[in-house]
Amino acid sequence: MKHPIPVLADYGISPQNGFLPSVLPLTRLPDPYYNKWEAIASNLQSLVLSKRLRGVVDRLPVLSTVGLEHDAEWRRAYSLLTFFAHAYIWGGDTPCDRVPPSISAPLLKICEHLEIPPVSTYAASVLWNFKPLFMDEAIDDLDNLATLVTFTGSLDESWFYLVSVAIEARGGPIIPLMLAAVQAARDADSATVTRCLTGFAERLDDLGELLRRMHENCDPGFFYRRIRTFLAGSKNMAEAGLPQGVIYDDGTGAVDYVQHSGPSNAQSSLIQFFDIILGIEHRPTGETAASETTRKHNFLADMRRYMPGPHARFLHDVALVANIRGFVEARRGADKALSIAYDACLAMLRAFRDIHIAIVTRYIVLPSRANRARSRSRSPEAVRNRQQNLATASRQGEQKNVKGTGGTSLIPFLKQARDETGEPAVEDWARRFMSRQTKVSGQNDFFLGKAENEEDDDAHLLPREERVVEHGLAGTWSMDEDVGGLCHY
Repeated sequence: MKHPIPVLADYGISPQNGFLPSVLPLTRLPDPYYNKWEAIASNLQSLVLSKRLRGVVDRLPVLSTVGLEHDAEWRRAYSLLTFFAHAYIWGGDTPCDRVPPSISAPLLKICEHLEIPPVSTYAASVLWNFKPLFMDEAIDDLDNLATLVTFTGSLDESWFYLVSVAIEARGGPIIPLMLAAVQAARDADSATVTRCLTGFAERLDDLGELLRRMHENCDPGFFYRRIRTFLAGSKNMAEAGLPQGVIYDDGTGAVDYVQHSGPSNAQSSLIQFFDIILGIEHRPTGETAASETTRKHNFLADMRRYMPGPHARFLHDVALVANIRGFVEARRGADKALSIAYDACLAMLRAFRDIHIAIVTRYIVLPSRANRARSRSRSPEAVRNRQQNLATASRQGEQKNVKGTGGTSLIPFLKQARDETGEPAVEDWARRFMSRQTKVSGQNDFFLGKAENEEDDDAHLLPREERVVEHGLAGTWSMDEDVGGLCHY
């Protein structure tokens, strides 16, 4: 017996907006009982800048969640409290490993209701943290969006979140489109599957153009030094000042340290949906399709823990019915249009991941290189007295690659996710096209010898000298060396 195709309404998913809420996020909690939370939110940037947030939060009473009624209110409360928690942890000269009961007690109850960990996630900073500037215009228009809460109050931080909001909104209609393709494949309706895949590929191209706009209003240096610090979770943050993680003190005295990843685009249910529906499989970092080992990677499952519960269940249920890849492969050679449409989707998604690699290089790899250079030029006393947080933390070991928070090599990790995207290609020409190597440009130095390490096909994305060790795009995703695969988009 075949599994039923998921019904979007059962998971709170909108056929127009996808994983964005069908009802716009609240700009304020309606019950005056929560005015103290809203007052902190309205002044969060000033409290962070003046380093007075911790004092304000310490004097804040523990508020009950009994006044939260509708889903939009629970989501608003979750976004507020997770922003407060991250600002409290990272908003001083040194990180604080204890979140007080005024935040922790209500946050833990809210997270239990929403089925999501007590940490800022992609849902808190992106999915539930936007508003349209003009109500009569679409929310997939990046120029019609504004954020509700930020740490810095900067355009750069807002833009960083809003690019993802626009991508989620523009990509939302792909979900019902491809579920229709699944049904068409069951009905052996090749023409409908081809039509759906063609529409999917066109939308993917739109998403890539949106992602390319990241540089318009988000400065790489400002992101690296100021924004990224507050996006860190508590997992693998020993060098940043949280060796054991954090304690969410609920006032009972019976709590232990926990470690969670922070917000990451790897937590986007939309991107994971693309992989699942197209039958793309991701392996542990470093493994190839010909590898004899069969180690089970848990990256997808780990990132789903940070998604709202219904969204994670939806991805699980979609995986049970995904049949597009098998349908196309069964008609290879007999239905050229179908194969071309499927391969076009893979090519567009691979190109999307290429854009993301370029963004990681510009926003993480190059600033981390400059950060190390500045550290070398400072006096020992200045280095000892500098603020400790994610922006200043880096490993001093012998690793040579830029690292994610859990030790995974960042660029190789993203490269493998990109390369795996093209592996299911049906046509030989498409497989060759998506496995092509990018030509490495020189540095216009007549006397510079040939690079020693020529096996790295994307070496031109990284500085040629010492590779510094740094954390991931938002300092939030985490994987050990023996697992991996899919990463941020």
